[in-house]
Amino acid sequence: MTENLYGMPEEIQVRADGPLRIITLNRPDVLNAVNDPLHTGLARLWPRLGADRDARAAVLTGAGKGFSAGGDFAYLDEIRQDPDLLARTIADGRDIVLGMVRCRVPVVAAVNGPAVGLGCSLVALSDTAYIAETAYLSDPHVQVGLVAADGGPLTWPLHTSLLLAKEYALTGARIPAEKAVAMGLANHVVSDPLAEATACAKRIAELPRQAVESTKRLLNLHLERAVLATLDFATNAEEQSFRTDDFRTTLARLTGGSD
Repeated sequence: MTENLYGMPEEIQVRADGPLRIITLNRPDVLNAVNDPLHTGLARLWPRLGADRDARAAVLTGAGKGFSAGGDFAYLDEIRQDPDLLARTIADGRDIVLGMVRCRVPVVAAVNGPAVGLGCSLVALSDTAYIAETAYLSDPHVQVGLVAADGGPLTWPLHTSLLLAKEYALTGARIPAEKAVAMGLANHVVSDPLAEATACAKRIAELPRQAVESTKRLLNLHLERAVLATLDFATNAEEQSFRTDDFRTTLARLTGGSD
């Protein structure tokens, strides 16, 4: 079995392909829905990738038929009921966002299936995105009663118009692959996103390291400035929304449980 790099949990597989690092969200039976180990692993992943001096580019994808279906409902209910888990999850969400923004290694997303919630944000925070013809983006935070502190709306206004960002953030509507590219939320619609993303990452890895990394940093300074302007408000607001009656009742309805 190939060694899983960086001490990641089994929910995140990281393997080396020469100077590339192939990062796979690994809960295929549930479309890579995010649970606590996966969320915690993502928070730790980006600094470790940046510290890997042999890494020149990375590919981010999902195992099986999905990129990521967003938050696992059971996990969301655990967060709602456990104040310590809530506090840690909010802190980890912040680390995921800033970790990706500040990571020196270019990240190419291979969006092989639905990218929902945090999955949608991972695409938005990547440096280039290849999306399958049948895949889509969606951020349903608001639909379930949560503020999208680590979701697509955090960065969408830099990728697309503010009106479109508001429409899809507030409604949670699906954004089909072709629409996502037209809006500027992905780069290319392709039949084999993993192959195309890997080819792109290999091209980047062959270029001069300092020029690549400094150019990425120069571009991401715009992104970091925008994120830092909103992140404190966003994370505080999301933490409050986990405690609302709206979230509790919506989650109970979605899971078939009781209030």
